[in-house]
Amino acid sequence: MKRLPVIALVAAMLLLAGCADGGGTADPDRTDGTDADGNLTVPAENGSSDETSDSSGVDGELEIHHIDVGQADATLLVEPSGETMLVDSGDWRQDGAGVIEYLEARGVDRIDHLVTTHADADHIGGHAAVIEHYETERDGVGAVYDSGVTSNSQTYQRYLDAVETHDVELFVVDENDGFEFGDATVDVLNPPAGESGTDKQYNSVTLMVEFGEFSYLTTGDAEADAEERMAEEYGSALESDVYHSGHHGSSTSSTRPFMERVDPASAVISSAYDSQYGHPSDAVLEDYATRDIETYWTGVHGDIVLTTDGEDYEFETEREFSTDAGALLEEKRSGESRAALEPPIHVTPAPTAS
Repeated sequence: MKRLPVIALVAAMLLLAGCADGGGTADPDRTDGTDADGNLTVPAENGSSDETSDSSGVDGELEIHHIDVGQADATLLVEPSGETMLVDSGDWRQDGAGVIEYLEARGVDRIDHLVTTHADADHIGGHAAVIEHYETERDGVGAVYDSGVTSNSQTYQRYLDAVETHDVELFVVDENDGFEFGDATVDVLNPPAGESGTDKQYNSVTLMVEFGEFSYLTTGDAEADAEERMAEEYGSALESDVYHSGHHGSSTSSTRPFMERVDPASAVISSAYDSQYGHPSDAVLEDYATRDIETYWTGVHGDIVLTTDGEDYEFETEREFSTDAGALLEEKRSGESRAALEPPIHVTPAPTAS
């Protein structure tokens, strides 16, 4: 894990904006000299420790809040000691308002870890506002984690500006990294180490969170090529109790070989009920139904809170509805039938930096 000066990502972003083919990325090997080798010493890395968590080694409950932010992503993790992690922050149109309101309502006074799975505006839309709010009104942001693959959007620029203005530590992570999160451990499974190109989805930050005997996998917008790499690299080590469905339940993700390795009992899909992209995909819901995966969808269930003591886990939802994937598919199709009678929704893309 490298501590990266914000200026390095800004330079990469400018290069991205100036290239005709849209290429360009931050150099993952640039650092600010955190130590003699330019590396951050972290508590745990993949394969770097012989210690493993089990049910006897955890005390209290881990909470994972899948916040209903429409056609976007934002997930809050709260460890028993109160340590917090926010993975993504919703869509740029909301500018963090709904996420901040949710955090405030639950008494979150500090974001210890802010994870940027990738630079799309429906995942980092609230980053700048969250950083500004917690750095000026509450107890701050401990560190930000990024894939290092940049964007030329104004949303991404504001995020970097906020990091720089408030001098928040920014780390670029890859599959060799991990960190402790109270009694939980967090391993980074993606992006791959070394040169991995500039595709945001291929380099989407993927986290395996383990708390006692419980495991949770979240992949951001990782698509088929990234899933194929991880399936080959990690095999059965991908197996998780709960899977946060990749790319809002799109057919580009949750591929069958990947799902065979993950083999979750439960899945959570973050997308709008009336998703303009048709998320979640019919094919994904059909596959979940075949696999008998208990399925939650923010578009139907609203906010979805998972609580685990390290052995058992349970869900609490804002709205009651079936968790049978087949029933969710029927509801999705009925919603699409109603939408066909209404005028189409114009979706404004995130503006680019000038």
